[in-house]
Amino acid sequence: MHKKDSLFVPSSNCWQTANASRAAVLIDGENYFPAFRQAVLNARHQVLILAWDIDSRMRLVRDPDADDNVPAELGHVLCYALKQNPELKIYILNWDWAMLYSLEREWLPNYKPLWLNQPRLHFELDGACPTGASQHQKVVVVDDKIAFSGGFDLGKHRWDSSEHAAEDKRRRDPDNKAYPPFHDVQMLVEGEVAEKLSQLARERWRRANGSPLPAILPDADAPSPWPAHIKPDFTNVEVAIALTQPALNQIPEQREVEQLYLDSIAAAETLIYMENQYFTSWLIAESLAARLQEPDGPDVVMVLPKMTGGWMEQHTMDVLRYRVMRVLEKANTHGRLRVCYPHRDELGESWISVHSKTTIIDDSLLRISSSNLSNRSMGFDSECDLAIEASNENESETISRIRHRLLSEHLGIAQESLSELIKQHGGLRQLIDARTDEPHTLRALDYRVEEWAEELLPESRVIDPEKPLEPDDMAQLLLPINERKSFRKQWLTGLGVIIFLLALTAVWRFTPLAGYVNEESLQSIAQSIQSYPLAPVMIIGAFALSSLLALPVTLLIMATAVTFGPWLGSFYALTGSLVGAWLGFWVGHLLGRRSIQKLAGSSVAKLSKRLGKRGILAVITVRIVPVAPFTVINLVAGASHIRLRDFTWGTVLGMLPGITAMTIFADSLVALVKNPKPEQIAVFGVVLTVIIVITTLLQRYFRRSEKKPVDD
Repeated sequence: MHKKDSLFVPSSNCWQTANASRAAVLIDGENYFPAFRQAVLNARHQVLILAWDIDSRMRLVRDPDADDNVPAELGHVLCYALKQNPELKIYILNWDWAMLYSLEREWLPNYKPLWLNQPRLHFELDGACPTGASQHQKVVVVDDKIAFSGGFDLGKHRWDSSEHAAEDKRRRDPDNKAYPPFHDVQMLVEGEVAEKLSQLARERWRRANGSPLPAILPDADAPSPWPAHIKPDFTNVEVAIALTQPALNQIPEQREVEQLYLDSIAAAETLIYMENQYFTSWLIAESLAARLQEPDGPDVVMVLPKMTGGWMEQHTMDVLRYRVMRVLEKANTHGRLRVCYPHRDELGESWISVHSKTTIIDDSLLRISSSNLSNRSMGFDSECDLAIEASNENESETISRIRHRLLSEHLGIAQESLSELIKQHGGLRQLIDARTDEPHTLRALDYRVEEWAEELLPESRVIDPEKPLEPDDMAQLLLPINERKSFRKQWLTGLGVIIFLLALTAVWRFTPLAGYVNEESLQSIAQSIQSYPLAPVMIIGAFALSSLLALPVTLLIMATAVTFGPWLGSFYALTGSLVGAWLGFWVGHLLGRRSIQKLAGSSVAKLSKRLGKRGILAVITVRIVPVAPFTVINLVAGASHIRLRDFTWGTVLGMLPGITAMTIFADSLVALVKNPKPEQIAVFGVVLTVIIVITTLLQRYFRRSEKKPVDD
């Protein structure tokens, strides 16, 4: 990188810069969590925690020889520190997580008896985010003197040693279940930069809680809570703080995280080294692609996980990763790109979860981040990154040493030997190539995905948006009814439907499935369900529960129609949907408008106004044109001024066409399965065409009525 001028520009690619009297890079949980624990025990006045995820049961230390008579679990450590120091106060601000993560996280940690009995421990959920966004900063500030920031959450699956051994009995969650190896990085800083991070944490608390935190009186003579066993990597160094903050109410947007990525990539001379959980950002991909196309540009080495998370992430974020990777693949005309994952033969089918968000440019820039290389992190989720730019040879050597520390872990090479091996092979990418068959190494990432997943997944701004999406925008993305298809597209679509129906006929007639799914078996299943005395009550209850838990009711409507037939099925589906709508309305009424706004985001204000002003017509419109999920509409309606009578009639009239269409479609489909003959295929095709035409006309009509202005 060019050394003449500092890369950091406050209010452009960083929030501000500040001095750190000491700074250390903590690699993997065996180094971060004990340091965090010791810092809390050293605290004299205040501990501030900003979290994306936190689990009070998480064990911070796992060395059987570390017997210091202090608890190991996070919740007990905090309570122990409070008991030992009557002056200490602890504030935890945890993201008000989406239901999507409800099975992965500790349920209601703020209501744990352990914490409820601690009046000086304050736990708040942070819902001050746009709809669908998250509070993704991972910051801990102790006494305004030291702070941690980076990729680490205080979550249950985050601890691991740097060995990432296949069988490590210490790598178990609070339920005593083993989990795969996990790699992450955090930075510890001391001095002025910790004070700045304290300002950040206090402002987030004020936004979420509505009241400011008490200030800490200056105490220059008090000892630093810096953990004694942590040796600093840097002393007296300037640290840049880069933020992502989406626009929300009166809060302006900040995109310093994105700009710092772009500026540092542009300034690189020989090597761009990146570790990250995700890589789905089009802007970052295009910036890297531009450097790869330069004849004398830098090498780019990326360390990503072999696969992300579970099934859902693998079929969403991995698909988006494949799409942006093709941009780099096309640009890699000079062969300077290496995209790798950490490989261990001993792991078998498992793999190391790379959660680290670390960027090192040449020997000049070190960046430890909360931000992923995703669109969300550039402008949608709140993020906090710390960066150090080398100002002298000693700091350059330190940055190089930290990169080699990471590479030695991934390549299975002693750190002392790495520099010489890189020189012998002519560069890092050449060394990676030479070790590709080793049992412990970095191997080329096969980022291809299944073809069906690539075809089905919508564009990235639905799954990985870079800015908040309004409900109307989401509806337009998912249901672009205003787009008029060409005659050629319509003809191809019709041809595809015909081919599908012919294939369906062949399957039921000529394969073994004909013996399992036939008229007799379908009737038997339906009759067994109908024979239950409380079947109608169970169906209606299932609708009510599904709607309250934000589960899709469409499949339930289809199943009801198949079981009970089109007429009785329509009645049960409409009744169940109405009961579910009433239940959501009642919950919304109890919670009130302010609570619903916090839960669903600021974008519900327009929906609430529309419901309150236009009554029945508004409810019919939002039922037919899905500007928001069924559950959100129910909650918002209950919190608005709309009358229950208007809400009820609007729901009935708005859902009746859709339910009727779905039940007729389901009945026609069952008839096709029972009798897969050409005439029945023709009937099914006619039914499908009529449903599509009527639904499209209704949606267009109500879309036009929806655009009429609402008086304030």
